[in-house]
Order: sequence, then C-alpha cells, then structure tokens
Amino acid sequence: MTATIAREGSTAVVTVDNPPVNALSQALRQGLVEAVAELDADATVKAVVLICAGRTFIAGADVNEFGKPPQPPHLPDVVAHIEGAKKPWVAAIHGSALGGGLEVALGCAYRVALASASLGLPEVKLGIIPGAGGTVRLPRLIGPAAAVDLVTSGSPVSAKKAEGLGLVDALVDGDLRAGAIGFANGIAEKPLPEPISRRAVPAVESGFWENAEKAVAAKAKREVAPLRALASVRRASEADFSDAMAFERETFLALRGSEQAAALRHVFFAERAAPRPPELAGIAPRDIRSAAVIGGGTMGAGIAAALRDAGLPVVLIERDAAAVERGLVNVRAIYDGSVKRGRMTQAIADERMAGVTGGDDYALLADTDLVIEAVFEDLAVKRAVFEKLSSACRPDAVLATNTSYLDPNAISDGVSHPERFLGLHFFSPAHIMKLLEIVPTGATSPEVLATGFALARLLAKIPVRAGICDGFIGNRILKVTRAQAERLLLSGATPSAVDAALRAFGLPMGPFEAQDLGGLDIAAFQRKAARERGDIPFAPVAERLCALQRFGQKSGGGWYDYQPGDRVPKPSETVAAIIAEEAAGKRQRVWNEADIADAIVLPMVNEATRILEERVALRSADIDLVKIHGYGFPRWRGGPMHYAEARGLGDVVAVLDRLAADGLADPPCDGLRRAAEAGGFSALER
Repeated sequence: MTATIAREGSTAVVTVDNPPVNALSQALRQGLVEAVAELDADATVKAVVLICAGRTFIAGADVNEFGKPPQPPHLPDVVAHIEGAKKPWVAAIHGSALGGGLEVALGCAYRVALASASLGLPEVKLGIIPGAGGTVRLPRLIGPAAAVDLVTSGSPVSAKKAEGLGLVDALVDGDLRAGAIGFANGIAEKPLPEPISRRAVPAVESGFWENAEKAVAAKAKREVAPLRALASVRRASEADFSDAMAFERETFLALRGSEQAAALRHVFFAERAAPRPPELAGIAPRDIRSAAVIGGGTMGAGIAAALRDAGLPVVLIERDAAAVERGLVNVRAIYDGSVKRGRMTQAIADERMAGVTGGDDYALLADTDLVIEAVFEDLAVKRAVFEKLSSACRPDAVLATNTSYLDPNAISDGVSHPERFLGLHFFSPAHIMKLLEIVPTGATSPEVLATGFALARLLAKIPVRAGICDGFIGNRILKVTRAQAERLLLSGATPSAVDAALRAFGLPMGPFEAQDLGGLDIAAFQRKAARERGDIPFAPVAERLCALQRFGQKSGGGWYDYQPGDRVPKPSETVAAIIAEEAAGKRQRVWNEADIADAIVLPMVNEATRILEERVALRSADIDLVKIHGYGFPRWRGGPMHYAEARGLGDVVAVLDRLAADGLADPPCDGLRRAAEAGGFSALER
C-alpha cells in the first residue's frame, strides 16, 4: 500500500510509503483521494495528519511517469480533494517537500515541519512550471513577491525560512509524528481555516511585475520556464482562482512537450545515473576516511577544501616549509572568501581549516586512505611524487593524479601496486566546480574505480568515467573548439563576433573571452607539450599573441585589450592586424551568429562522436555532463550530444559536410554518419 490510515484517538494519520522518495505515482494519487473520502465519512475523526515514511516527505512527481500520458486521478484533482476535505489535514514534513509534494502540502489546511526540512517548487529546472496549483495557491498564502522568488528560481528554502514566510505554520522539535498529532489535536475543534484557493492575493506596489520580469529574464537568460512561471504567478494575482488554475495547467502542458523540457529531463536523468554507472554494479568501494593532497597551489588548495567540506581530514604536502605555508594560506583564502560572501560562518570556516594540516614529510601519509597529486603538469615531476608515495603509503592506499592532459599510464609507471592508481581530474575552482573526470589506467582495479565514484558522491560532484587520450573528454573537445574559433578568424569573423554568437547560443562566455580570463599561456604550454608528442595544434594567431606576451587579462591584453583595473574587453588593433596578416590570401565570408555557432558547436559534436567511438566516453550523456558541468554548455540545450540529436543528426552531418568543403571544419567522422543513419548515438554505445 502506498497510503495507509491509522487512528490516534480522534486524529487519523495517513502515512505515505512509496520508496525511495515517496513520489506521486498513480497509485499514491488514488490512495490519497480514497483516504479523503474514507476519513470524511468517519465521524470519529476530527483531524488528519499526512506524514511520510522513509527519509523524506513527498519529493515530487514519479520520474517513471515522465514522458508518458498522465493517468487519473490527476494531481490538481488530488490537491483539490484534500483542500475540500471536511476535516483539517496537517502536512507533517521532513526531508524535502518538492514540486507536487509541496502542492499537496498547500492543499492541506496546515503545514508543520522539522527544522531540517526544505520546501520548494523546482519545476523550472526541468523546463516546466508547477502544474497542480503551486503558482496559484502560493501567492495567496505568502504573497506575490515571495512566491515569485520561490517559483522562478526553483530553489528550495529551509523550514525555518518557510515558517517566516508563512508557508509553514509550526516547526516540530523531536518526533515529527508525535508533534504533528499534538498540533492536530490543538486545532481539531477550531473552525476550518479558509482554503488557500479562496483567499485574496495581497496587492503589490506599482511596477512590481515589470521589475520582476526584468530580474527574472536577466537570470533566466534564454530559459523559457522561469518567465512562464512568473506569468502564471501574475495571472494568479490578477484573476480568480479557476481562471488562474486553467492558465497554469495550460502553461504546464505546453511546456511539458517543449524542447527545453526534453533537454532538461535528459540532463536530470543523466545526472541521476552518473554516480552509479551500471558497469560498477555490485562492486564495493574502499573506505575513505582520510585524505592528502600533494601540492598547495590553486588546484591543490581547492581539492583540499573540497575534501574538507565533505568531512575528511586532509594533509597538505609541499616541497618545503615555505611552500607548505603558502598552501595553507591558499586554503584559508578559500574559506575567508566563503565567510565574506556569507556562505558559511567564521566558526565553520575555522573548523574546516582546523582539519587541514601541512607538512613536507611524506611519512605523514603512512596511514592515509587517499592521496591526490596536484603538482605542476610535468611528467617527470609527477613520477617523482608517486615514487615517494609508493614507499610512504600503505599498499592499499588509493593514489590519484589530477592531471589534465598527461597519460595516467605513464605517470603511474613504476608505482607499486598499480591497481590502486587512477586519474581524478578536478576542474578549477575544485571546491566549486561539480565535474570530476575519473580516469582508470589499464591496471586500475574495479574496486578502486568504484572508490573514485564513491568519492565523487561524497564530494557531491558529477562523476564521469573517461578513457585515456590527450585531454580526456572535456579538454580534448576544448582543443577543437579553440581551433575552430581561430579558423573563423581567418575567414572573416572577429573575436567579438565569435564570442557574441556563442553567448547568444547560451554559453556564459565565448572562447576568446574565456582564454583571456584563464590565460593564453596555459594553452600555449599544452600546445608545446603536444608538439613534443608529434601533434600539430592549430593556433596561428594565439601563438603570435603569446610571443608578444599577450596572455590575457593578467597581462593587460590577450585577444582583447584591457585598461588597468578594468576587465571589460576592448577590441584590439594589434590583434586585428595579426589576424589580417594570417588571413591574407584566404577566402573571406560574412558570418552571422547562427553560422558561427554551427561552425563551433557542430565540430564539437564531431569530436565528441569520435570520443564515443573510441570508448573514451561510454555514453553520449556522459559527454553532455562533461560539457555542461565543466565548460558551461547551456543546460537547457541538454549538452552537445542531446542538442545534435534533437536538431537532427542528418542536418548536423549536412552542415559539417558544407563546412568541410570550405575548409572550415573536419568532415563528419564515420561514427557520426552511422549515428545519423541509425537515428541516434545509442548505436555507438555498445
């Protein structure tokens, strides 16, 4: 049974038990409707508590029903039944009341919660809006301003904040069931409160809706759902309940079938599957109770902070006492910044920092479970580190390299017990960025690979298994992106036009802005290493800029010019002259934003398909996660592979063929042509 009824004196307790997250399946919806009817007919019942078994209150829709025709009873009708009950229903909330779960709670006469609970309407993050009265009842309960923030952001609020908003009537200390029954007994003899659906929406000041639209549009960029959610809250504030409900439902149904909703659902399921890949099913990871980081620079400090944030004690190893002190200062700076921005209290920052110890003696690592190397990107330097670790650490200690480009097989050459070695490629800043590429070597044991994924779960990161090649998944595609961007410069585009086109496509910044921010010298070092391996990177303009010491913002100029103290990019005459010289004799064309985006994004898809063919990535969805979480590909487009499939792989192949004919891109690889013929990338996921 998904909903059962028990009686505690004159209070009935309806318990939802639909593991793992008490999702609103058809059976549960039916059970709630039947519970209302049964308890309305029971004269001995004066009040009803709605509570959930397991770790959470109703956490939203049943993901197994996504994309399928909805089955009755529909959720708006379920909420209406609860709201129309003859007895007061009290929602007793623990864990999360999200989406449809919060809408069910809004149908109840009262809401009580544990202080640890959270409440929210995250539908916009799936490209839709609430569809069972969330945008209509919420402004009637907490006012339009608070409702707009909750609905358009999709972010949950704590139970304490919800109490302050009027969304929760009381917080319960201790046992939720007992506290909720006590609350229900206290209100049982009182008149039923006016249903939320009959309440008036508080008035707003002049200009509120116009200002809200500007603010939501600025945050949403090109996402549709937040603005549609705002429109639904506004309709609820300006129309009667039935009209507002009809508008919300119409909007919900229209968005549910949209391209953005499909893309965001794709990302949702990919993120849900990523931490537990099927190929590791049944393989137990090693226990990780302590960790160490070798190298206290920007990346090493970020990794140390990420490990501490997950509750692990961390040892930071550097080459000498002065370097140790600099490394600890770098970690402290991360926590000082978090305190300054209000993300944590000083007490928490001090506690985190107290768990980081530093030293220059590898003997400190004798009993450490996990050691992550984050030193300079040089093969000899890294090998020297692991030679020391092999003798200093326990034979079962997991050893990991954070290399971005180097071959982990080569780095691990000579490591004792090589089955315990793997690559863990963090992205900077490591304590913030969600992506973690997990790179097994030929010797890595399944148990150690599973440990990498377990670590990602502990750190709340999105893990993706990557095979070994130059740049793994993300940076290998990035090299193509940069090369394509330069090809466009030599055929008539400008850096500002390319950057503007990629921003219009949905990226947070274009390739030239990004290089100026990160530093052109980093890519120059990688190109130098590639040439030493026999590769021939395409970067004629970038090489000349680096020769002029134009490394980006930090040097006052890169692809753009920068005034002292000003990070706003200005077109550079120096860069324009270099581009003109390199483009001499080459065919020029007039570029529009759509064509620029195609000439950058579709070659990314082509390279990503090669990565899938070569089994560097096991799933196309993994590539999407890498590009979204590591490189800013717009989430609402679903990642490059989903975008290509949604657009039509036949069209992708045709555009790439045209670009290749003009010398502006590589032709489509065989795998992409096969995927187009088969109708999707699943044909390559063997």
